[in-house]
Order: sequence, then structure tokens, then C-alpha cells
Amino acid sequence: MKRSSKLKIFNDPIYGFIRIPNNLIFDLISHPYFQRLRRISQMGLSYLVYPGAHHTRFHHALGAMHLMQEAITLLRLKGVAITPEEENGLLCAILLHDIGHGPFSHALENELVLGISHETLSLKFMEKLNREFGGALEVAIQIFRGTHPKPFLNQLVSSQLDMDRMDYLKRDSFYTGVAEGYINSERLITMLSVYRGNLAVDAKGVYSVEKFLMARRFMYWQVYLHKTGLVAEQLLIRVIRRARELHREGLLICNSGSLGYFLEQKDDGAEFTEVALERFARLDDVDVLAALKHWEQDDDRVLSWLCRMILDRRLLSIKIRDTPFPSERLEFKREELQQSTGFSDEEASYFVFGGEISNRAYNRQEQKILILEKNDKVVDVAQRSAHLNLEVLSHPVTKYYICYPKKGV
Repeated sequence: MKRSSKLKIFNDPIYGFIRIPNNLIFDLISHPYFQRLRRISQMGLSYLVYPGAHHTRFHHALGAMHLMQEAITLLRLKGVAITPEEENGLLCAILLHDIGHGPFSHALENELVLGISHETLSLKFMEKLNREFGGALEVAIQIFRGTHPKPFLNQLVSSQLDMDRMDYLKRDSFYTGVAEGYINSERLITMLSVYRGNLAVDAKGVYSVEKFLMARRFMYWQVYLHKTGLVAEQLLIRVIRRARELHREGLLICNSGSLGYFLEQKDDGAEFTEVALERFARLDDVDVLAALKHWEQDDDRVLSWLCRMILDRRLLSIKIRDTPFPSERLEFKREELQQSTGFSDEEASYFVFGGEISNRAYNRQEQKILILEKNDKVVDVAQRSAHLNLEVLSHPVTKYYICYPKKGV
């Protein structure tokens, strides 16, 4: 019997048709590890603010791979040597760069799997897949680790102007409807070059880089760190913390075996085993949402209230400002809640808490964005930019918040 031809394209709302270049990429996309990304929200609980933000890590990974294909084609036209093996490594690395994300992406990072970043988990998945595929991902792993002898290959995957950021800014802007976050990724890619082994941008592309950095700054403060999304994700974190506490005491039933496995995990620095990786590979947003629905009816008032707040979008009040809040204000709100509910001090702390958020659009301590001048010299974009003061954007901005129940809760 003649084998049916494999699907070669995806229809993407951002870029149109995305081509699958070879069977290895097709088989990686078809693998259960990657298909799991269909069930991992790209933007956590941001859909409680922007109703259209229901896109997934699956969408983003395919989009980033598409941009990588465009970048490879462009750089080769400019005479940059990229071998077929390196091309395949780039495409595999960018396709799998987020495969280690857990439920609701960044919202629960370091919370469900204690002390392990999604980058570390992505690498573990890539190493496991490499064994399954007979060593086909060796170059991809080198690029992902940053150990490949050509630095620009890693910089295309992970830097301050990589295909990952180009896609998520454009995609998140599209799905949230926030036009200020839109970037012209096509022009940015057209302006890419390589100087002495490092990624650079042609001088005439400096304004596109400025727009990219401004869009990133806007998206962080207006979308990714939006106060409503922030308080929703803080509540979700506290659901997991309360559930872990009750589960370890034998006071909570968890219907998801994978979720229950990580609720039992202790922050003891133990090695993340192959068993743990397989458990994590079965864990996604569905497990957490189902748990919220189940625990909403739990006898523990703290857990029940936290779950109901998220499910019904009856969130805590949140105040944000540029200076820290006095501890007396938090203490007053906590005592007020205790008097009205009978909660203990520890229980009240789940609903009254403070914290801080920070961001900077351009980090000059990391791999800089290099502008390639006509005299064949490179300069940091923050020094080259005349239109915007990127020196200011390179400094971190920190804000402080407090959260507490609304009246009548």
C-alpha cells in the first residue's frame, strides 16, 4: 500500500502558510511531547483581560520556526555560511525552545516544578528526543546550549533580537488586539547580518530595532504585567501552594496523577528524573483547570475561595505604585479580613499580600544588539540610537503592588 504523503503546511493567521521543511521536523511536531503544547496557554491567564488571548505555545513554536526559515534564507543571500546540518539544527532548536513550559506557561514556572526553569526542562526534552531520534538533534542541542562554534546560531534562537521574541511580540499583539505591540518582523529579518560570528543589524535597520524595543516595553507594562492578569496569576500560584500543603497532609484529593505527582514534590534539590520528565510530559492546562473546578467545592475555605475567584473572575483588588507600600497597610488589610472571616494569620496571607514587578526593554548586560555601520564597525544600539533614548530603556523599572479582597468578599 502506498503511504499517504505527510502534511507539509500549516495555515497560520499571522504569516499565512507555514511550510514544514522535512520529515524530521514533521515527526517532532507529531510527537506527543510537542502536541502537548496545544494545551499550554501562551499567555497564562491574560485572557481574563484580553478575551482573544487563547493562543498556545504550539502556535508560537510554529511561528518562530517560520521566522527562522526566513532568517536563514536572508542570511544565505548575504553570503553567510549556514550548512544544511546547521539549518536543521536551527529549525529544531527554535521549534523545541519552549517545549519545557508547564501549565499556563510563565504563570506557574518554578511553582509546579520547584526550582527548575522551563529552559532546563526544554533541554531535558531535547536530550530525550535526541535519543529517540538516533542523535538527529545533536547540532540543535549545541545551538540551544550556546556551545556551537558559530555564536550567531545561538543568538538567532536566544538573544535580545531572536526569532522567539519576534514571533511572540507580533503574535501576542495580534491575539490581544493591542496594536501598539505590533512589530515588522519581516523588515527586522531583512536587516539582519553577521559580523565576526555574531548577529548584527544593518545600520539602516536601527529605527526598526527602536520600534521593536518600544513595542516590547509597551507589551510588558500594558499586557504581560497588566494588573488584572498579575493578580489572577498570583491567585493561581496560591492555589498550587495551598493544594500542595493540603495534599502533603493527606487532606486533598487530586484527580490528576501528573498534577498530584508534582504536588508531592519537595524542594530538596533532587535530580529531575526520567520518571518526573514523563509525568511532566502529561501535565498541561487541562489538569489545572479540572483541579480548579474540583477544588472549588473543597471543604478547605482558603482553597475553595481561591479557585472560585479565578473561575468566576472575582479577583482581588490590586494597587500598583512606584514606591513600596508601608507594611502597616498590609497588616491592616490582613486584620480586617481576619475579623470578617475568622481566618488565621496564615490563612489570611493567601488573600492579602504584596510584591514587586520589574522589567527593562533592553538589557545591556546581556548579549547586546549590534548595529553594523557602513565603515564595517559595530556599535551597541543604545549608543547608535538618536531617535529614542535607549540608554533610559536599558535601566530596569521596578513597581510595587499589594493585593487584598474587595469589600463584601
